[in-house]
Parts: sequence; structure tokens; C-alpha cells
Amino acid sequence: MKIGIIGAGSIGLLFASYLSKTFEVNLYTRTVEQAADINQYGILIKKGSEQSIAIVNACPVREWAGLDDFTIIAVKQYQLQSIIETIRFQSMVCENFLFLQNGMGHLKWLENIPAKNLFVGTVEHGALKEGSNVVYHNGVGITNAAVLKGKIEPLRHFSDLTPKEFPILVKKDYREMMVNKLIVNAVINPLTAILGVKNGALIQNQYYYKVLVNLFLEICNILGLENQEIYLEQVLKICQNTANNRSSMLKDIEAGRLTEIEAILGYLLDEAAKQKKHTPQIEIIYYLIKGKEQDERGDHL
Repeated sequence: MKIGIIGAGSIGLLFASYLSKTFEVNLYTRTVEQAADINQYGILIKKGSEQSIAIVNACPVREWAGLDDFTIIAVKQYQLQSIIETIRFQSMVCENFLFLQNGMGHLKWLENIPAKNLFVGTVEHGALKEGSNVVYHNGVGITNAAVLKGKIEPLRHFSDLTPKEFPILVKKDYREMMVNKLIVNAVINPLTAILGVKNGALIQNQYYYKVLVNLFLEICNILGLENQEIYLEQVLKICQNTANNRSSMLKDIEAGRLTEIEAILGYLLDEAAKQKKHTPQIEIIYYLIKGKEQDERGDHL
């Protein structure tokens, strides 16, 4: 079974490394140079004091022809539009796509892709790209996946063949799955990015914790969630379990990259506007992140 992975950032490299143990993996990179490095040296994956080399086939994404049996889209949300246009052109070849973007703002973009089976997933691993062909697996978790459109059987088949140490769990309800991850991303990522702190600081500092709770309650109001204590417990548990980790949004800000704020808080602001709800906390934090992006990237209005 041939697996294609579009995107060779931290998540793309991580998935390519593990999936290469049971699949033939084709990794599609943004640049020719990265593809050349991966083909020459393989992917070096680090995990604690251990490290290993994974051998995959790599080529620039412009050479993707949709010939893989199952294609994973591992680019950031703001990079997705151009990939979708490519998929629309080639989708009659590849029938199975799994999208691994944070947030939920991108879901509306997937509706018109003419592929037979569209799946969405949430990744609970921690990964850090340390070079063009080097990835550090700094947080072991799972991947959840569910059907957005089409049949569940290809996803189950893919899940059954994945390595035991890198499980992909099939969920029945994509929205519930995505909402669970959205809440975590919407609370932890922007707050750590604004404050410049590791995840654990949000529960270790009593004042940061108050902001966390206020933001969480506003998010729950937009999403119409009951049993809010369960969702809050999940957020706090992740803060505790990843206390020494720096969130992906914080790393993006520090590196001068765009963040996925549009897919996360931008989505919530759109939902709030539809419901005519006032969301001062989310709005303030959204604009602060946009301001951080502008400052770090040197952009000007």
C-alpha cells in the first residue's frame, strides 16, 4: 500500500518516519533541496536518547500526481488552499485523503473536493523539526481520524496496518473529535504564544490560569457545550502532561512564521458572529496574535 504525505514539516516528517515501517511512503516537500536531503540521508528521527533513520521516497510537491493509495495532507492550514487546487486537478486518481490541520476553519474548503473518501484527523503527538530531514518526537500520543465524506472502510484498513507504536484511532463523529482538539488548541496555543511561556505555566501561574478559564468558558458558550468540567479537565491534563513543551503557535511566532490562528480563533469568531454573540476575550487574543505575527514577520498594514 502506497502512502503519500504532502508536507514535510514536523508532522509530515514524523508520520513519514513511523509509517515507513509498514508502508511504502512517498513524501512531497515544498523545496527540491529538502527532497534531495531526505533521499540522500533519510529521515533522522530522535526520541529521548534514541535515534533512527527512516528511508522514504521524497520529491517536490509539484511532482505529485495522485498515484498513491492513501494521501495524508500535513501542511499548515494557511498553506492548504494551493494544495486543495492541486487535489481537485488530480483527485480522480487518488480516492482517499486524510487532512491533519489544526482548528476547524478549513473544513468548509474540503466540501467541494471531488474525491470519494475524505477523512480528517487530530494529532496528539509532539514533534519538532530540527533540520530539513531531522525531527524530534518530543511527545508521544495518538492520532484520531474520522470520515468527513465517503466510506469508513479505507480508513479502517489504513488504521489496521499502521505500526502499533504509532496508532491511528478511527472515531465515529468527526465534529466531536475536531471540537475536542479545537478547545485545546484555542486555549493553550494562543495564550502560550502571547505570554511566551511553556504549556505548564498556564496552570502553574494563578493569574494565567484565570485567563485560561475565562477564555475556555467563552469558547464553550460559542460551541454550545454541556459537561464543561470534562472539557476543562482535558485542557488542564494536557497542560500538565506537556508542561515542558512549547506550543506550535509559540514556535511559529518565535520563528517569524504565520500561525494557524485563522483556523482556530478565526473559526470561533465566525461562529460567534453567526450566533450574534459577543466574544471579547477571543477577539482580544485573536488580534494580539495577529499583531505578534506582524511584528515578528516585519509586515506592515
